[in-house]
Amino acid sequence: MSLLKFIIVGAAVGYGISYITKKNENGRSIFDDIVDDAPKWFDKAKQYTEDFADQIGKTVKQAKAGL
Repeated sequence: MSLLKFIIVGAAVGYGISYITKKNENGRSIFDDIVDDAPKWFDKAKQYTEDFADQIGKTVKQAKAGL
């Protein structure tokens, strides 16, 4: 049974890679689009992290002031 699961998972991964790297009518793949958008996602995640850190800092300061 373990070998069968291994074969099924391997086939699914192979199909997924093939699908993601297959070029569409404009000559680009899903992978190309993901790679091009990655810097924007990184900047957005960085901004969310900074906002979250600011909120935590404010909460800690309020907690210390209340003690």
